[in-house]
Amino acid sequence: MTGVPVQRTPRGGALQMVKKRFTIITLRTLTQGQAMHVGKESKEYVEEISTVRMNLKDIEELALQDGDRIRLSTPHGSTVLKFAKGDVPQGMVLIAYGRLINPIIGTDTQATGMPDYKGIEVEVERYV
Repeated sequence: MTGVPVQRTPRGGALQMVKKRFTIITLRTLTQGQAMHVGKESKEYVEEISTVRMNLKDIEELALQDGDRIRLSTPHGSTVLKFAKGDVPQGMVLIAYGRLINPIIGTDTQATGMPDYKGIEVEVERYV
């Protein structure tokens, strides 16, 4: 876990922001598949592709609260998404395939025509 610059609370106290490295696993979810039939702009579909599933211990280590958003960053870019507790191994994050994760995925396809969507290292922090 890597610390980042300290931010001040409204009363002047220090609020330590924390970053942590994770491994991304992307997948198609059942909810996403069902919502695709309604349309990729439907509330259900957008909700599913904009939510990162995380282990409860990781959520606690990052001091995340309900309603917080997180920034995921790789050397390729970053994106800001919601998080939710999920049945996910500690140190990993699960994200449904979709346009919102494209900024953090590289373009190299290793001659396969498909970029790497799994096993990517990402830095996660609370988005303020």
